[in-house]
Amino acid sequence: MSETPGKQQNTAAFYGQAVASFAVAMAATAIGIYQLSADAWVRGFLAIAVLYLVTSSFTLAKVIRDRQEGPAAPSYTPFEKH
Repeated sequence: MSETPGKQQNTAAFYGQAVASFAVAMAATAIGIYQLSADAWVRGFLAIAVLYLVTSSFTLAKVIRDRQEGPAAPSYTPFEKH
């Protein structure tokens, strides 16, 4: 008997842990930036930098996931002639 490999699903506990971990990390960073003894523009710059890093991380994770789930060989190369 052979089983066909299906799409592997994460458990609800793993999903909950990932969401909770993200929330705690964002809250701790926000509190740290708020409590920082620096000018408001420095705290604002750090807050924007954190938000940029978070959005970039989500984009990178999506690109990596899409590449892993995509076709094995690329169907297009930038230098092919039509």
